Amino acid sequence: MISMQERTHTMRVAPIRGLLIQMAAPNALAFVIQSFVSMAEVWFIGRLGTSALAAIALVFPLLMLTQMMSGGAIGGAVTSAVARAIGAGDLDRTERLLWHALVIMAVIVALFLVVFLLFGRDFLALLGGQGEALSSAIRYCLVLFGGGIIIWATSILGAIFRGTGDMLFPARLMIAGALLQVTMTGCLVSGAFGLPQLGIVGAAISAVTTGAILSTVFLWRLIKGPQQLKLRLRGLSFSRELFADIGQVALPASLSPLLTITTVLVLTALVGRFGDAALAGYGIGSRIEMLMIPLVFGLGAAMTTLVGVNRGAGDFERAESIGWTGGALAALLSGGVGVILALTPQWWIPVFSADPATFDAAKSYIQIAGPLFAFQGIGSALYFASQGASRMTWPIVATVLRMALAIGGSLLLAFTFNIGLNGIYIAAALGMLAYGGTIALSLKMGAWR
Repeated sequence: MISMQERTHTMRVAPIRGLLIQMAAPNALAFVIQSFVSMAEVWFIGRLGTSALAAIALVFPLLMLTQMMSGGAIGGAVTSAVARAIGAGDLDRTERLLWHALVIMAVIVALFLVVFLLFGRDFLALLGGQGEALSSAIRYCLVLFGGGIIIWATSILGAIFRGTGDMLFPARLMIAGALLQVTMTGCLVSGAFGLPQLGIVGAAISAVTTGAILSTVFLWRLIKGPQQLKLRLRGLSFSRELFADIGQVALPASLSPLLTITTVLVLTALVGRFGDAALAGYGIGSRIEMLMIPLVFGLGAAMTTLVGVNRGAGDFERAESIGWTGGALAALLSGGVGVILALTPQWWIPVFSADPATFDAAKSYIQIAGPLFAFQGIGSALYFASQGASRMTWPIVATVLRMALAIGGSLLLAFTFNIGLNGIYIAAALGMLAYGGTIALSLKMGAWR
């Protein structure tokens, strides 16, 4: 097994492009497979009809918020703190950071559950949910947030391993979990093999059950595994400075998914005015867009670690080079996927729905927004890299600008100029352009220094 010192040295001196690809490859494969799990979930639910698709469209922003906060914002902050401590050669600090990360996780999980119990029903109704779609969405969220500690533990524990530069173990575990989850989801949603047909609630139960298995394996490895970094009782001492080390990245980073999901939620509510078919079609299209985040996360997680290690060692020039290289790869990946999907809607949209109106709504979205997925890709990759650099101001500015353009532009184009549903899609695409362009420009201007 490669020692932590050897791995750290490699991250400090190896050629960037090859190193980035080598570290990103396991994550990318794992998250691509995870993305197929998400799309398979939509396929299973789509067999239940338009009402079920509308329900999953309602809960999807909340599901993505959970995943983006646990794996991206807070998980990225944990990866960054661990990587910077390792880059500085401080193992004792690194092990103490692990306990701080777990405490932060528990507090946020409890907060999410309380907020949903107090405001969840009204919130989903505000998005346009009604009747059976609303009831199904509420049941799904009760399982999701009730088992939140399990889903969060999977993300945070995986983030710890990635912070050390070990991308392979979390990736292998994620792939195994994805295969298990898609099987369970299919059985519980449709009632296969004599199991009860639970509808979209079955997908939530599948996610929580899979998370319980993965988090148990992660925790066992962190306590008993062969790696040098371990979760030890001797590290169980808390300090404001170490909470702040994670928090200085986690707090601003958390604004990004909150603002992103707020944008999706508002757009979902606006689309809901055009009926269930429009809502279901936008749900398919927006899920494709949001799946760019897990796809890019495979690359972004490696960037967080590499940038963090090199920043911890004081090498800002190498950290910036990692940002540009990774950003270019993310733009190529996301842009390529977006263009292909925009050119071939007849090949993949019918997989999720046979309803002609739903097809038209999803097709319009992907053909307008898909070509600009490249800007979503570079923005997301540099967001993760900025976490490693502990420099989150400009990613937040870019996210605010994106939200303003998407929501303000939707109201203006769709309802003032009466362009209709396509006006919302155009505004969403312009928001992507502003997001990626702003973060890239900030890096060019030296934001990490």
